Amino acid sequence: MEISGFKKSSLQKKEKDDLFHVIHKVPSGHGPYVRAKHAQLVEKDPEASIVWFWKAINAGDRVDSALKDMAVVMKQLDRTEEAIEAIKSFRGRCPRNSQESLDNVLIDLYKKCGKVDEQIVLLKHKLKLIYLGEAFNGKPTKTARSHGKKFQVSIKQETSRILGNLAWAYMQKSNFMAAEVVYRKAQMIDPDANKALNLCHCLIKQARYDDANLVLQNVLQYKLPGSDDFKSRNRAEELSLELDAAKQKGSVPFLSNLSGLSFEDDFVEALERVMNEWAPTRSRRLPIFEEIAQFRNQLAC
Repeated sequence: MEISGFKKSSLQKKEKDDLFHVIHKVPSGHGPYVRAKHAQLVEKDPEASIVWFWKAINAGDRVDSALKDMAVVMKQLDRTEEAIEAIKSFRGRCPRNSQESLDNVLIDLYKKCGKVDEQIVLLKHKLKLIYLGEAFNGKPTKTARSHGKKFQVSIKQETSRILGNLAWAYMQKSNFMAAEVVYRKAQMIDPDANKALNLCHCLIKQARYDDANLVLQNVLQYKLPGSDDFKSRNRAEELSLELDAAKQKGSVPFLSNLSGLSFEDDFVEALERVMNEWAPTRSRRLPIFEEIAQFRNQLAC
């Protein structure tokens, strides 16, 4: 059966359009969201894309995707504060299953503009969602994307990642004791070289050189995942030199205390139960939580 010239032309046009959408990663259609993505990815006009993203949000056209994509473009243009306000204002229009990804965008924006306290609050909230079984929309894994590749992330890996980000936020506040406590929790669940090196840095700042050296040796001796990474090797060597110099100088420990943790009772209980599911314990309570409890008792006296 022969295909008429008109039908053949239509099929070729459709194939060409489909190939265009695949190459440029632009969704098909004609609505404001598609126009926004075309301006962003094809025309390379971020300002125009923001105008169209706003139109998509106001028109109810893929609001969650438009809001997230617009925030990313605004971040690239150093309009981070505006992006934060947009997400806070319009996330109520987005479906429940998109709230977790909006939190991730918001945390990234907070990090960009140095809103550390806001990061900490949101990261604690995400840990509570894991405890309540509401993370990943109740599923044991989720599909994530990095550098164009998709991969599966488990709740266990996500918990360790969030703890690592929480510890990093405490480091930005120069609260190295608080950061140490949280890094140790993260390492108990899913250890890796990057978190170990950050933990080593926290211990050096507290002038706990023997403890720092023990942690550092785990990386130098390739005992942790990621120890063979080029950046990890370089940073390990830098920390080794910093540790030797600090020992020779006899540096005074950086003043820090657990008060910066601000762990509410319900947060501590939630996090303890989450961790006990994956981390081996020698007693009913993890030593880290005993440390927090002792600190609370000291404050009460």
